[in-house]
Amino acid sequence: MPEETSDRRSQRTCDLLLQALLELMDSKTYDLINVQDIVQHANVGRSTFYAHFQNKDDLLIHGFDALLEQVSQQITLDELGGLQFNPAMLFQHASGHYELYRTLIWGSGLGLLVKDGQSRFSQKVEERLAVLLHGKQNLAIPLEIFSTTFSGSLLVMLKWWLDHKMPYSPETMAVYFQQMLLENVNRMLENHGEIR
Repeated sequence: MPEETSDRRSQRTCDLLLQALLELMDSKTYDLINVQDIVQHANVGRSTFYAHFQNKDDLLIHGFDALLEQVSQQITLDELGGLQFNPAMLFQHASGHYELYRTLIWGSGLGLLVKDGQSRFSQKVEERLAVLLHGKQNLAIPLEIFSTTFSGSLLVMLKWWLDHKMPYSPETMAVYFQQMLLENVNRMLENHGEIR
C-alpha cells in the first residue's frame, strides 16, 4: 500500500477515535470513559486503537495537540515586526464545545491538558516564533521564557473563563489577552530589540 494512502487511512482512524471520545463525553465524564467504550463507539478493534494510541489520555492529548498547532499558527508579525496574535479561535472552539470542556473540568481531563498541553503549546509557540524571527539580531528575551509565559497565560485564562461559565464573549477574551500580554511585549520590543 502506498505510504500516502496509509497515512490518510491512519489519519481517518485517529479522527474517528477522537470523534468517538468527544461524543461519549457528551453523556458521561471523562474519568468514566474507557478504551473499550471508545472502540465500540467508533466501531474499530482494540488493536487498531493501540496501534495509534497508548491510552485514552494519549488520544485526548492528540486531539488537543492538533488544536494547539492551529492556534500557534495564528501567531504572525506585522510589517513593523510587531507580534500579532488573535486567540479568539481557541475561545470560540471552547464556546462551541462547552459541554466537552465542562466535562473535562469536572473530571481529570482538563488538568491533564493544562499540565501537558501547556508544555506542548509552549513548544509549538517557540517553534513558530523561531521561524518568524529567524536571523534577527539583538534579541532581548530568551525565546523559551516568552513561549512558556505566553502559552501558560493563555491556557490559564481559558480555564478561568470556562470555570466561570464564559462570562465574556470569545472576542472579548481575545482582546483582554492581547491587552495584557501582546501590547506589553511589543512595547518592550520597540525599546529593547526582538525576542530570541
